[in-house]
Amino acid sequence: MPSITADFRGQTVITTFEMTPATAHDLMEKLQSAYDQVIRHQPGFISAGLHMNDAMTRICNYSQWARREDYQAMLRTAEMRERNREINTLCKGFEPVMYEVVGVV
Repeated sequence: MPSITADFRGQTVITTFEMTPATAHDLMEKLQSAYDQVIRHQPGFISAGLHMNDAMTRICNYSQWARREDYQAMLRTAEMRERNREINTLCKGFEPVMYEVVGVV
């Protein structure tokens, strides 16, 4: 489970996916499968959370990594390149953005 603290020094990645309600659950299943079978086993992976909006048009993925390089290495694996090609067919697009925690209220 993600834990957001002001002293976190790792890499936070927030990825948003835009899709239609017709593909929302299929996309969520693909993302959950990727985490269960691949991502959580990668070096530097700490935690993640998946969120879907009420309209089923957006999924937000919040993930934490020990280092930026760990996240980037996971994306370069053959398994994740193949999975991301499949995920891309279920959504209009997705955008991962790297962040640093600067405050917690």
